[in-house]
Amino acid sequence: QVQLVESGGGLVQPGGSLRLSCAAAGSIFNIYGMGWYRQAPGKQRELVAMFRRFGTTAYADSVKGRFTITGDISKNTVSLQMDSLKPEDTAVYYCNVVDNSGRYLGVWGQGTLVTVSS
Repeated sequence: QVQLVESGGGLVQPGGSLRLSCAAAGSIFNIYGMGWYRQAPGKQRELVAMFRRFGTTAYADSVKGRFTITGDISKNTVSLQMDSLKPEDTAVYYCNVVDNSGRYLGVWGQGTLVTVSS
């Protein structure tokens, strides 16, 4: 199994910034990428950003231009810089590793809570 450890959440005012970090450990093969996901109360978990194995990135439309994902696949780490945060960004944020078949390799952890509020 692949273990995931997320950190960096907290309370921030609208317009503020936070940086999330994630490290994965375990048997990791055939990686497609590492991604950040979030789940707001009463909503389904959604993909926020993906850092692909060869360095390309993808973002949800709602965060484009505000969030930046970086990573080091060789070290199984990924980070998410979140700027210009909005109240609607409030959610529990999770990371996971995705293989070339689209499967999640990691065990979903507790995530890290991001609260954007004045």
